[in-house]
Amino acid sequence: MFRNNRADFPKEFLFGTATSAYQIEGHGFGGAGATHWDSFAATPGNVVRAEHGQRACDHYHRYAEDLDLAAAAGVDCYRFSTSWARVMPEGRGAPNPEGLDFYDRLTDAMLERGLKPCVTLYHWELPQALADLGGWRNGEIAKWFGDYTEVIMSRIGDRMYSAAPINEPWCVGWLSHFLGHHAPGLRDIRATARAMHHVMLAHGTAIQVMRARGMGNLGGVFNLEWATPVDDSAAAQQAAARYDAIYNGFFLGGVFHGRYPDLALEGLEPQLPQRWQDDFATITAPVDWCGINYYTRKRIAPDTGPWPHYAEVDGPLPKTQMGWEIYPQGLYDFLTRTAREYTGDLPLLVTENGMANADVVTDGAVQDSARVAFVDAHLDALRRAIAEGVPVQGYFLWSLLDNYEWALGYEKRFGLVHVDFDTLKRTPKASYHALQSALTGAR
Repeated sequence: MFRNNRADFPKEFLFGTATSAYQIEGHGFGGAGATHWDSFAATPGNVVRAEHGQRACDHYHRYAEDLDLAAAAGVDCYRFSTSWARVMPEGRGAPNPEGLDFYDRLTDAMLERGLKPCVTLYHWELPQALADLGGWRNGEIAKWFGDYTEVIMSRIGDRMYSAAPINEPWCVGWLSHFLGHHAPGLRDIRATARAMHHVMLAHGTAIQVMRARGMGNLGGVFNLEWATPVDDSAAAQQAAARYDAIYNGFFLGGVFHGRYPDLALEGLEPQLPQRWQDDFATITAPVDWCGINYYTRKRIAPDTGPWPHYAEVDGPLPKTQMGWEIYPQGLYDFLTRTAREYTGDLPLLVTENGMANADVVTDGAVQDSARVAFVDAHLDALRRAIAEGVPVQGYFLWSLLDNYEWALGYEKRFGLVHVDFDTLKRTPKASYHALQSALTGAR
């Protein structure tokens, strides 16, 4: 059981769980168009065992069962994403009626179960037709994304509790275009700079489109990773500061300050599109809340190679199945720092937090005590921030279900609910029952 429970938090504090479209729905169903993730997964060496999202958890057909599990856990909110390629198979032009109908049914099913629908419009599955035109490198993508926003929100926007345009801009920009670990799998600094900037422009464009529709409770969702210098040297301090600027400061600074950090611009500015500064009028479109996805920290050392002149160094702390250090202090640090340096009194939400764990299945029960301890430690950190006056208003666990973990296929399990990927049977884990007890008092 968790040490923390609902009574330990403010009365209006929201608890939720989260998923994303491509990771659970089954992209082979319902007339969805091809995405750059389909192409990336079909390329040898990109994804563990060349696994893909064509069936995934088959949430497309099993959403009622999955939402029953979310509601029974006692959460207030369900954070989900819509797939651009399911709604508009070519990324532009005619919508897919089956896709719109699915999200309509999904929304109503949440409301019927008392779950607040919290939508994210993009969780990485770019329509392949737009990838063929340069994808996030193409400056037109902000307009395309605005058009997609209009199409999907004209169908379900009236019933959304909250909405955010893009999940984890760092992953869309840097991880996918500089490190090459996610689709489209590029390692190109010019592509990276343009993708990072165009993601920010698309974010602001979507906020403006939703405002024009009369929608409220709009926010941005940023994945943040604490950078710890490997030692006390000036070089290590500078390397960690540069990592922080690229990973965290670029996106928070763009939305909340209308500028990018100098340490990020060192390498990126020569590659940015002409007149990029003019786009901040759109990028800074006001939001109602800021979402923080937090999982780990990185120990950073200086590196004598090309910019950005840093390297990640293995850390000494216990690690998750992903090899990520367990560092709850970083959540406290980011909540307090984000409020202090970027958002002020704006509500903060922990929109993702969780761990991949090699679960133990015994006699049909799934034991994951490490996940219970992980969540409890991060709730402790969150409560410290609240006690100091940081306006944190919600916490979402990633994830409701074991799912398709992108380039790592199906072997890394983040779910509160175990999924047998052969039979698709759902089995709530010990962490699910602990959450249910913490939120509802059920034993």
